[in-house]
Amino acid sequence: MPGVLGAVAWTCTSPRGLPGLCAQLSTSRGQPSSQASPAEPCRVALGGAGAEDQEPPPPPPWWGDFGTMAKRGASRGARGTSRRWLCLPPLLQRWRRRRAASRRPQPDEIMHHDIRPLCAADIRDQLQKRFAYLSGGRGQDGSPVITFPDYPAFGDVPDQDFQNVMTYLTSIPSLQDAGIGFILVIDRRQDRWTSVKASILRIAASFPANLQLVLVLRPTGFFQRTLSDLAFRFNRDDFKMKVPVIMLSSVPELHGYIDKSQLTEDLGGTLAYCHSRWLCHRTAIESFALLVKQTAQMLQAFGTELAETELPNDVQSTSSVLLAHTEKKDRAKEDMKLALVEGRRVLESIREPLARSPEQSPSQDQLDSQSTVQRLLAQLNETEAAFDEFWAKHQQKLEQCLQLRHFEQDFREVKSALDVLAQKVTTFTEVGNSLAHVQHLLKDLAGFEEKSSAAVQRARALSREGEQLIEHRHYAVDSIRPKCHELRHLCDQFAADLERRRGLLGKSLELHGLLEASMKWCDEGIYLLASQPVDKCQSQDGAEAALQELERFLETGAENKIQELSKIFQDYEPILTKDLLEHVQRVFQKQESVEEMFHRRQASLKKLAAKQTRPVQPVAPRPEALTKSPCPSPGIRRGSENHSSEGSALRRGPYRRAKSEVSEGRQGRGGSTGDEESLAVLRRHVMKELLDTERVYVEELLCVLEGYAAEMDNPLMTHLISTGLQNKKDVLFGNMEEIYHFHNRIFLRELENYTDCPELVGRCFLERMEEFQIYEKYCQNKPRSESLWRQCSDCPFFQECQKKLDHKLSLDSYLLKPVQRITKYQLLLKEMLKYSKSCEGAEDLQEALSSILGILKAVNDSMHLIAITGYEGNLSDLGRLLMQGAFSVWTDHKRGHTKVKDLARFKPMQRHLFLHEKAVLFCKRREENGEGYEKAPSYSYKQSLNMTAVGITENVKGDAKKFEIWYNAREEVYIIQAPTPEIKAAWVSEIRKVLTSQLQACREASQHRTLEQSQSLPLPAPAGTRLEQNFPPVRDA
Repeated sequence: MPGVLGAVAWTCTSPRGLPGLCAQLSTSRGQPSSQASPAEPCRVALGGAGAEDQEPPPPPPWWGDFGTMAKRGASRGARGTSRRWLCLPPLLQRWRRRRAASRRPQPDEIMHHDIRPLCAADIRDQLQKRFAYLSGGRGQDGSPVITFPDYPAFGDVPDQDFQNVMTYLTSIPSLQDAGIGFILVIDRRQDRWTSVKASILRIAASFPANLQLVLVLRPTGFFQRTLSDLAFRFNRDDFKMKVPVIMLSSVPELHGYIDKSQLTEDLGGTLAYCHSRWLCHRTAIESFALLVKQTAQMLQAFGTELAETELPNDVQSTSSVLLAHTEKKDRAKEDMKLALVEGRRVLESIREPLARSPEQSPSQDQLDSQSTVQRLLAQLNETEAAFDEFWAKHQQKLEQCLQLRHFEQDFREVKSALDVLAQKVTTFTEVGNSLAHVQHLLKDLAGFEEKSSAAVQRARALSREGEQLIEHRHYAVDSIRPKCHELRHLCDQFAADLERRRGLLGKSLELHGLLEASMKWCDEGIYLLASQPVDKCQSQDGAEAALQELERFLETGAENKIQELSKIFQDYEPILTKDLLEHVQRVFQKQESVEEMFHRRQASLKKLAAKQTRPVQPVAPRPEALTKSPCPSPGIRRGSENHSSEGSALRRGPYRRAKSEVSEGRQGRGGSTGDEESLAVLRRHVMKELLDTERVYVEELLCVLEGYAAEMDNPLMTHLISTGLQNKKDVLFGNMEEIYHFHNRIFLRELENYTDCPELVGRCFLERMEEFQIYEKYCQNKPRSESLWRQCSDCPFFQECQKKLDHKLSLDSYLLKPVQRITKYQLLLKEMLKYSKSCEGAEDLQEALSSILGILKAVNDSMHLIAITGYEGNLSDLGRLLMQGAFSVWTDHKRGHTKVKDLARFKPMQRHLFLHEKAVLFCKRREENGEGYEKAPSYSYKQSLNMTAVGITENVKGDAKKFEIWYNAREEVYIIQAPTPEIKAAWVSEIRKVLTSQLQACREASQHRTLEQSQSLPLPAPAGTRLEQNFPPVRDA
């Protein structure tokens, strides 16, 4: 392709225009170069004769033999009129050809020098004068005819204009026709002899091409004709040295040399010629040829740019190069399209006169012009086809390069993702320490596999994409194929690692299932031993029944016991860590201990069944024992509901009796091995309930977040959300997502670590007590959430989500789960503490229980605090809320001369008091109408007392539930009646702590204050009663 473009550019810049292009294109297709000769008339497209025509040639050194010319002219004369011929000898012709060849630029020079020949547009004004024109007529041997019509101002034409016109007219015919020589017809019939002589001499001196014949129509006037004959005869020698001519007296004589069909109408011929139309055609043809030249040069430069473009190394650069080249290609195609349209228009304008007058035969110049435009159009079409072929290959290479860069970029991203996944797989080393833990690990592995499936699928898809590129013969096969192999290897390796990991966890699940079954069997055996009534076993029938019950239970051990410890070690060797191995050994030892207990019980029962010498009087247990027996824990009760009816029948009744016997055994024997084992079983059951309910709680939170909260952002569900619910997700769900992440990622996993030591679970609560503060935020938002739910509960969005989740309960039931869960913990901790009082973690359990109760109190207090209305300040400025509660309040104020005492005492006010570190607030409780949280009370702020000016009287005479709060040296006295003496004591104690802390702070500050400032501060009394300078300590009223 670059060669073709080079040929286009070279031929368009050559001296003779575009004739070489067709030959070049033909030769490039394997055709002989001799076929290019008919294209030579194309040189008229640029309107110039070459570089040698840019300056006038020197006059010929000599002219031909006049006598010879005369003889040739005489032989042609029809009426004996003297005729003269003028031609250049062969030697002069050879000289001119050598000179032109020596000055013709070489192709490599043309590529660097844009030689622009003379065009009609450059000399349009000179051509419009019409002192000479090329009509298109030809002589008998094909010589072009140049006509010099009668032009009175011929002598006034500037030499440069005359030279330009002559140069341009002689450059129009083909080289072949110009080589024959031109015939000049000089029409001076209306002129004088002096003008004729000057015209001939001027033409002879400046004509730039070969001359074959000069025909002069001499003046027709008698005097001028006579003068011309005499002057020509007497000045023959002088005239002979300048221009040999043939003098003609009339137009018919001219017809003897040139056929009438080759002459224009003003010379008596029939050749149709319009000078203005000829000039328009010439301008259009040359403009089109110049457009073709510029198009070819542009294509050559663009082709060179494409060929020299280096392929970029990244996606963005490759896309930019492809886009830039495509835009340039589109512009080039548009230029070629415009050039073709222009060429067709020029061709149509040339054919138009012929179409209007089909009876007229076209002149040779018309045929040459038409042929020139047709060849230029054909050349453009061939150039466009060659360029399209080259562009298709270049575009394919760039597109393949872009595909490669995309593939490489995706390969790097996918490989990085697979490396991260492979690294994460190596971190899955745990095999689990319990059945629930293994199930959790398997769930995590499944979740990890699900999340990683996108990266694996992308890697496999990328490998298939690379294979498709190879199938489509991509140029970078050697780079793509190894990457495809590497991607497949990484995917297969990752899948194998996951499968191996799943197999290990499956083994671990199987082993822990065996251990759980063995532990369960042991626990049930202990239940059975503890539940057998001693009084009934004293009879022979009772002993035999108990013995049969033990034998039936032992028969179930074949399916639930660990049979051979060595086989366990052999089958599960890959997963037996040190801790798991110890756990297996402990379970096996416990199993053996239980079996030994059964064997001892069997031996005792067999003795009782074999020998009964006297009846044994059964004794019922004392009522005190039944009263002291602990109630079953909620966890045990729930566990019994989850098992089959057979398991329930086996456990429910005996479990309660077992606990009674354990209590009695502790009182009687002080804690034997059997009692401790029974308490351990009870602790494990509480722990199991804690873990089971925790997992259910986490799953329920996730279900709400994914099934409701996430769906509120789903565009497909937007149409179901009512206006009042839009952008209210934070109000409806509060910080439930934060609670879920805490329990799922942290608390649940840490609880599972205490499966084997449930008595130490209090430490887990203590370590995470700060995180439990998130429940306070959730509970504070609950009234707003409940109110929003009441307004929008009938929204189709909630119904659709509940239907998808297949929930029997509506969303509000699940929104209450966090509140229920935080209260459930204190119940489970109490249950665990009851069975762990003599264990190592009892103190931690007690502290954890107190902390949970403290959180519940803080949550409850904050719920009341946010319901206060009418307080203009910031409640947070009052310090931490210490206590809150409802009281009956009497006032006894003394302000100035007014004293309200007795009347106020008989009319108590119901007030809700909020005790802060810096103030105590008096509010009035107002019940709200509605249901649920909408029925929650609000508190109207009435007044507040600054704790720096508050004093108390702990006891009021006549009522153990009353105490006094007085303000500003008893200027205001508030008699407070608590619901119970205990509540009063708690409040008085808390107020005393606040006043004591203020007293200590004031004593420390007094060292840095003036005496006046220290006297202005009211100080609390040491005994809990605030003292003033003017008032003695207040005693019991």
